[in-house]
Amino acid sequence: MLWRPALTGENADALGTFLRAHRERSTIAQDSGRASSRRRTPGMRRSEVAVTAGISVEWYSRLEQGRGGRPSIQVLEAICEALRLKPKEREHAFLLAYGKVGASHQELSPDERRKLRVVLDVLEPCPAYLKSPSWDILEWNAAAARVLTDYASLPAAERNVLRILFTHPDSRRRIRDWPTEAKLAVATFRSELVRWEDRSPRVQALIHDLRTTSPEFDEIWRRNEVGRLGEGKKTFLLPDGSETTMQYASFSIDAHPGTGLVVYTPTTGAASPAP
Repeated sequence: MLWRPALTGENADALGTFLRAHRERSTIAQDSGRASSRRRTPGMRRSEVAVTAGISVEWYSRLEQGRGGRPSIQVLEAICEALRLKPKEREHAFLLAYGKVGASHQELSPDERRKLRVVLDVLEPCPAYLKSPSWDILEWNAAAARVLTDYASLPAAERNVLRILFTHPDSRRRIRDWPTEAKLAVATFRSELVRWEDRSPRVQALIHDLRTTSPEFDEIWRRNEVGRLGEGKKTFLLPDGSETTMQYASFSIDAHPGTGLVVYTPTTGAASPAP
């Protein structure tokens, strides 16, 4: 059942910013022949979205400004259709508008962490780690420290997937096609924050710090893209100078909503990184 508080403040601003970002990036006007040499702004005009969705320009403008209240399901569906949002983008818009009651996100107890650490150790020699809803690294096995990052050498506050990816120069050197991986990571992080309704001061501070210290993160964050990193492949440069390509997959921990298990396995025909 959907939780439906008044759409005000941060929720309304987030939906408005998301709609505006996708309208400004839209190529629908150009593709449909409506583009004009006099067009000075990128993407669709607000009036084009409003007419296509069957609503007034004034109301749509207020929605983008965070002042239009909560659109009905039918209206939001029409706006998504007008913007030709992809399924994952449509889902994100509905989560921003309607959401659901988030999990409490209580920290794992020492006993819970010990139990989950056993699972990580059993997965050796495959690198594996546990992450929180805000992508803090909670636990990891020896293979993850060897192939991914030596997490134990970092201060606890720095053990965060995005902090490592964007503020540690070694990440750019060790991850092949770092720009693509960085964009996918931020798009997934944005989706998960809405899914788990994690708007804690800690998360807001993380986003602020990254936008301040990393121009790359700030540029990607402002694009308002959403996506999933459920599975894929990554190529790493190992400490000995060799390379390894591994498949990764992420899994939810049912007993701890928002906590994820990420596991890397060698691709077919590839040898596991030596211990």
